[in-house]
Amino acid sequence: MEELLIADFNPDTLGEHVTNARLFKGSEKLPFLAPRGVHVVDNQLFVSDTGQNRVFIWHQLPTTEYQEPDVILGQEAIENAGRNAGGSVTASTLHYPSGIWSDGQRLIVADAWNHRVLIWHQLPTETAQPADVVLGQPNFTTNLPNVTGVGSDPTAQSMHWCYGVWSDGTQLWVADTGNRRVLYYHEIPTESYTPADKVIGKTHLAERDYINEDPIWPYSVKVNEQGHMIIADTQFYRALLWKDHQQAFSQSADIIIGQNTFEDCGQNQYRLAPEAHTLNWCYDACFYKNGILMNDTGNSRILWFEELPTMNNAPANAVIGKRNFTTASDNRDTLLGTQSSLYWQFSITTQNDQLIIADTGNHRIVMADLLV
Repeated sequence: MEELLIADFNPDTLGEHVTNARLFKGSEKLPFLAPRGVHVVDNQLFVSDTGQNRVFIWHQLPTTEYQEPDVILGQEAIENAGRNAGGSVTASTLHYPSGIWSDGQRLIVADAWNHRVLIWHQLPTETAQPADVVLGQPNFTTNLPNVTGVGSDPTAQSMHWCYGVWSDGTQLWVADTGNRRVLYYHEIPTESYTPADKVIGKTHLAERDYINEDPIWPYSVKVNEQGHMIIADTQFYRALLWKDHQQAFSQSADIIIGQNTFEDCGQNQYRLAPEAHTLNWCYDACFYKNGILMNDTGNSRILWFEELPTMNNAPANAVIGKRNFTTASDNRDTLLGTQSSLYWQFSITTQNDQLIIADTGNHRIVMADLLV
C-alpha cells in the first residue's frame, strides 16, 4: 500500500503529540481546492471541497495520496467545479459548501453562499443527488441572504452565510454566521423551510443587533454527550463554552477560551506572537475525550486542552502544528512555502484517537494519530 507521506511535508512540524501523519489530496483528476469542511463517521470520510463547490464522500478512509470519491455532490462530474454547477441554484447544486455532519445514515451540509442548509434523509449514493430538505430558503431555487436580500432582517426561517452544522442525531444546530447567531431545531427537520425553534446569541429570532456577550461571528458549534457546548467565535478570536447547552438560550457562556473577558477581542491578545492561551481567527473546535481540541486557524495550529477549561483565558496543555506555543505562522518551516506544515486549517474532527484536519491553505486533508 502506498503511504500518504509526501516529500515536501515534514510530519515533525505537527509536534510530539501526534504520530503517523499522512496526507490526502482528493481526486487525482481535479484535487482539492481550499477544502473547509471535514467529517468522519464509521470510517467514512466527508469533505467540503469548498473552492470547487462540491462535497465528496468516501466509504472508507483513503489510504493513498489520491483516491477518487465514491459520491460527488454539487457537480455532475469530477472535472466540474462551477458555482451552482455553472447555472442557477437547484436541489443538486452547491456554492461554497462548508460545515458537514453525518451519522452514517443521513447527511447535512451548510451550503454557505446559497444561504441555506441541505439535508439528505438517506446517505446519497449517486453523483449530484438532489437534497430532500432545504432550510433557510422557501424552495430549492432561491438563494438570497435572509430570503429577500442583503440588509433584510432575519427570521426564524432565514439564513445568511451559514457556515457550520452539528447534530446529536436528533437535535440540530446551525451556525448562522452572517446573522451572528446559532439556530436550534428540536428535531432534524423533515420538511423544507422549517422555522428554527430557538436561537442562541439573540433574544428573539428577528433580531440583528448584538452585544459582546453574544457569539459575534459563530463559525462552528459542537455539543458533546455530556451536554457541553462550544462555539468558535471567529471575529473576536475566542471560543465560547457552556457547561450545559440548554443554558445557552438564556445566558452568556460560562468560559471564554482565548480572551480574558467578553470585552476583549485582540488578535493573539495584541501580542506579537501567539502563546498557550491566545487565538487568531479560530474557525472550529471539537470535543476530544475529557477536553477540547481548539482549531486556531490564523496561527496555523491546534491547541489541546486535556480537560475542559474552568476559567477564562486558560492556557492549553499542548500544541499541534507548531514546534512550541510561541511559534507564529511565519517561521522556518514556511519560509519557502507552507507545504511542510499546517496552513490556515478551517475544520477538524476525530475518530477514536485519529485527528483529521482540513488543511485549507494547503488544499489537502491531514490525518494523524493522537498520542494520549
